Amino acid sequence: MDMRSFQHITPPLRLFHGPESLGQLGRELDRVNSKRAVIFCGASLTRQGTLLDAVRNAMGDRCAGMFTGVRAHSPVPTVATAAEELKRLQADAVVAVGGGSAIVTARAASILAAEARDVRELCTTQDSKGGLKSPKLLAPKLPQLVIPTTPTTAAVKAGSAVFDHAEGERLALFDPKTRAQSVFIDPRMLQSAPRALVASAGLNTFATAMEGLMSRAGNPLADALLMHAVRLLGQHLLDLARHDDAAVRGELVLAAVLCGQGTDHTGAGITTVLGHAVGARHELENGTVNAIVLPHALRFNAGAAPAGLAKIAAALGLPPNDTDLLLPKVVTAVQMIFSTLDVPPRLRDVGVPAEALPAIATTAIGDWFLRGNPRPVRDARELQGVLETAW
Repeated sequence: MDMRSFQHITPPLRLFHGPESLGQLGRELDRVNSKRAVIFCGASLTRQGTLLDAVRNAMGDRCAGMFTGVRAHSPVPTVATAAEELKRLQADAVVAVGGGSAIVTARAASILAAEARDVRELCTTQDSKGGLKSPKLLAPKLPQLVIPTTPTTAAVKAGSAVFDHAEGERLALFDPKTRAQSVFIDPRMLQSAPRALVASAGLNTFATAMEGLMSRAGNPLADALLMHAVRLLGQHLLDLARHDDAAVRGELVLAAVLCGQGTDHTGAGITTVLGHAVGARHELENGTVNAIVLPHALRFNAGAAPAGLAKIAAALGLPPNDTDLLLPKVVTAVQMIFSTLDVPPRLRDVGVPAEALPAIATTAIGDWFLRGNPRPVRDARELQGVLETAW
């Protein structure tokens, strides 16, 4: 057979895991020559003062201040305010503490502060032929250090999606210079997040890893990362339903790191696209929406990605079967996990009205992640069909 051509470039990552990990924060700030690092976090962490004290103590005299205004889905006004705060504090590094919103807000604010242009001049755009173009963001960016509290792929990504409420749009900013310099997986931080938030982030990562395995852009190296991410998530999401052990949460975060690295090469698909469109518009966690949509997306894509479906089945530990039997077995397995976690089965159950589905589909058709879907999506009506089956 012909030898396949592909590129697999792995960005550097310094990851510290376990009870001693936070003790490395000061050393890592010194490594990037930081004297004025700014902490990014949300209101929930500010109410847990001892945790932030631990972060500040680890930073020593390198902490210049805090931005505590992080909001879900990283709204543009919040990001703009954060960018001004970085400039006011003369920040030379960022320490993001929290889930995906804190991490993305820190990255996006660093881009706005450095580039000094309107966000719409900096975001990825789509041309008339459906091609995507990301402007080159050449200004130096603040080093990013990440202390995750949930299993979010955002910890290792270079893209930052912010939400424009005025236009009802997600805007994508992409800059490889904003990838995390260091990630610290600390048990105290992991145990600070509510169980529901950890479960939602884990579900989002679970769906993203499956979509990566279904992608036509995969390769054996990315498959290895994603298949083990699915194994860890399939096992430990069920553990999470029973207890809040820090070791279990740590395994979920490691799965998110694997998933984030793997999907750098594969992209995602319609589950992620519809999760973006529904979640931000209706104030829902992406993980919940993704779990509702995923079984229907698997059915939509199965005929176009039988090899991907087989990889998912293997990662879930399902016995090999004829291709015709794989889809129902995979769908049953993921639905069992979602049921154990008490995920509502339908979009109507989380307050999405039927009359909103056409507008959601129209918004989703412009999402850059759509190009990674194994079955080509030609117009919004196909996405609306998936939404209707999930409703």
